[in-house]
Amino acid sequence: MRTARLRTVHPVLWAGWAVLAAGAVLCVLGWYGVSGERYAERQVPYLASCTVPGAALIIAGAVLLTHGRGALAAARVEELYGLLVAAGPADAQAAPGAAPAPLAVSGDLLMVPGGTLWHRADCPLVAGKTEAVPVDSKLVTGGELGPCPICEPTGATD
Repeated sequence: MRTARLRTVHPVLWAGWAVLAAGAVLCVLGWYGVSGERYAERQVPYLASCTVPGAALIIAGAVLLTHGRGALAAARVEELYGLLVAAGPADAQAAPGAAPAPLAVSGDLLMVPGGTLWHRADCPLVAGKTEAVPVDSKLVTGGELGPCPICEPTGATD
């Protein structure tokens, strides 16, 4: 699946770079031709035949590069999704209708200075961070800090 998608994406990227380079060359040729002419009526052919098409090719190349990179990113997301689906649930022994096990279970609460969330001490977002400090209960009760959506410390303050 991945190689089929990449085979269709890489030519678009190469074409984008080629069209972009051709547009840049045309713009340089147009500028060079215009710079050598003193009168405006003799400059117009260079603008019409080199500079304007060169600018159009630069825009077309940018569009092709954007499309190619977007398709490449989509292929990577599809590959990652396929790996996640193939891996299955993290807890294979869990009952089919059971709720997933929590990520963090510690009762100690931490926060990062300047942050807007409070976390359990074993939350993956603050675990091992030296800058994490204990939560001041005034910040939690005052509504200045919200609970972390990852470790869900909703019942930790009870």
